Amino acid sequence: MEFSEKLQELRKSRFLTQEELAEALFVSRTAISKWESGRGYPSIDSLKEISRFFSVTIDDLICSDEMIIVAENDKKEFVSKYVSLICNALDILLAILLFIPAFGNGTGSSETVSLFGLTRISLWVKIVYIVIISITILNGICGVIISSLNKPVWNRHRLVTGIVLSIFAVIVFIATRQPYAGIVCFAFLVIKGFLIAKVK
Repeated sequence: MEFSEKLQELRKSRFLTQEELAEALFVSRTAISKWESGRGYPSIDSLKEISRFFSVTIDDLICSDEMIIVAENDKKEFVSKYVSLICNALDILLAILLFIPAFGNGTGSSETVSLFGLTRISLWVKIVYIVIISITILNGICGVIISSLNKPVWNRHRLVTGIVLSIFAVIVFIATRQPYAGIVCFAFLVIKGFLIAKVK
């Protein structure tokens, strides 16, 4: 008998609805539905909770082949979570461009200054720089919050947004002849792209 059937049988033996079991295990009803229909497996932590709740061993719940699938899924989720965390950190770390001297102060000057020290460029260009950096930092902060909510779909969208913002930042900084800022953004983009490609 497969895990999905065993879980369904155990739940019905206690006369519980999927909703009631979900509340007892602190998971969503959708998760219970997915497990019982054979469309997925719980994490190892959830398996422990199910085992405790029904007073059965994990071996009684799941066969060795299914356990391998659970372990692989947990590993993928673990790696994905940390890749996401690093990408979020890189987005937030872009704040260094606000304070380090990475900007040329106009075409006639050889000095480099921080973003707030720029005086010889157009005000709207300076505003564009601040907006790009601020949105990227906010994207990183949102990513940290989303990671803690354990919403993988939202997290994927946020990662895509982070890549798009990084590409846009590189284009803007290079187009406006700010190579140091462009290099920093490009380096962050390459690291994020490499990490995301590794997870796929």
